[in-house]
Amino acid sequence: MTQTAPSLDIFALRETFNRERIMLCFNGPITATLIEEIGTALRKHMEGLQESPSAVSDVFSVYIEMTQNIRRYTQSRPALAMETASVFVSRDEDGRYVVSAGNVLEAADGEALLQRVEPLARLDKDGLKAAFKTQLRQPREALDGSAGLGLIDMARKASAPLQCSLRPLDGGRAFFSLRVVL
Repeated sequence: MTQTAPSLDIFALRETFNRERIMLCFNGPITATLIEEIGTALRKHMEGLQESPSAVSDVFSVYIEMTQNIRRYTQSRPALAMETASVFVSRDEDGRYVVSAGNVLEAADGEALLQRVEPLARLDKDGLKAAFKTQLRQPREALDGSAGLGLIDMARKASAPLQCSLRPLDGGRAFFSLRVVL
């Protein structure tokens, strides 16, 4: 029997995941069912590692916030509904959890997101607390269907400043990435 190598080197991909300490990875269109199922698997895996309830809660809540934001965005843009999103949960060299996600969006929306994330990354804990309180006081009508607290809450949970990037794509689109270290 002749064996041929698959076009995708699964072993090399596995080695990359191990080297980068990636414990969960998803790449594809995000649905409510997938968010729930992956979230359940993530929570059970972390509990199996005997992580503290607060660590499990923080990682889970950041994962949920990121994936729900991607889902809401793609639902509001039918042309992007089948674009893939990428979500990773890993550990860094210091053992901290890292939740990263990215998705295709309209370039202008990506620029607006950068303008929201970058100032938060510069705030200390007291500044983030003040930003959260200020956002809570905003009139709901001015918030375009969102309380606007998700990014601030992720920044408050984070043990390092939020990191984001925007990679231009063809057709007025871009790939936005957000990284939260917990």
